[in-house]
Amino acid sequence: MGKLLALAVVGVLGALIGERLMGFRHRLCASREYKPKRLPNCHLIKGIETGSEDIDILPNGLAFISSGLKYPGIVSLAPNKRGEILLMDLKEDNPRPVELRISRGFDLASFNPHGISLYIGDDDTVYLFVVNHPHQKSTVELFKFVEDDNSLVHLKTIKHELLPSVNDIVALGPDSFYATNDHYFTELILIYLETFLGLTWTNVVYYSPKEVKEVASGFYSANGINISPDGKYVYVADLFGLSIHIFEKHENLSLTPLKVLPVESVVDNISVDPSTGDLWLGCHPNGMKLISYDPENLPGSEVLRIQGILSEKPVVTQVYVDDGSIIQACSVANVYDNQLLIGTVFHRALRCEL
Repeated sequence: MGKLLALAVVGVLGALIGERLMGFRHRLCASREYKPKRLPNCHLIKGIETGSEDIDILPNGLAFISSGLKYPGIVSLAPNKRGEILLMDLKEDNPRPVELRISRGFDLASFNPHGISLYIGDDDTVYLFVVNHPHQKSTVELFKFVEDDNSLVHLKTIKHELLPSVNDIVALGPDSFYATNDHYFTELILIYLETFLGLTWTNVVYYSPKEVKEVASGFYSANGINISPDGKYVYVADLFGLSIHIFEKHENLSLTPLKVLPVESVVDNISVDPSTGDLWLGCHPNGMKLISYDPENLPGSEVLRIQGILSEKPVVTQVYVDDGSIIQACSVANVYDNQLLIGTVFHRALRCEL
């Protein structure tokens, strides 16, 4: 009887592990096959070699790019190089990125930028919010952009117990924002376990100096976040949920879920076209290739466009696909004046004409 019981326990555990493994592979699109689908007028951006994880663009065509992210479990092509914020003027005929100088007193040596978001104040002051991971912790850095000398003035560092593993951010005011936590745990072994088991414990948090609160939860890995041009709706990418969650935003900053749009790709960051409201998604067509990096089997890149996200039948268009031979591990796609910028977690960046 004892041996039969032991065999039964082993069988149940084996079945559970097998089921979790299948779910894990599904959430990573590990079996997905894809072919390159490229645009005719694309050029690699000179000066970006070690990542362009997130991109946000001002109405005047100035594009801000976070570069040099080091993230647990993800390869870095320059592990000893500090992170930086780059600036490109997309109104120039041949734009080139330049590093923005950061004011004295800020710890540049441990700068590890992730998601970013811009906010224009009532007095036209430009604020840049940057998710930072100094020493593998999570903070949000608030800067003021000084265009005259291409510099950032550091205003303050934001830390909070409800912001333990911040991935992306969308600014709501000069000192308030929504932020996604992409993991519940912060220790690497527990992060792996959380991902493998498929726990839906990640969330979205609202922050202001007066109030900090959870406003949405139940994601496998809450990742990219953005807001509609009219400020009425919030979009959240569930990385391992292969989906976009749409929320209605209320005056008290709470969020009400409206619907979930499945996407057959591992969605990273979300950009919103301010003129059309279309969503542009940077995606990993096969997430397994991202987390188990193999130079002989490179992680690919995919860009999706979603039109009519609030309609009954949104239109999802595959705009660009690469097998990793040009750009690896796409994390963001953003548009400005018929230009498409495609950024990556740790690799290069691409500028295309639409």
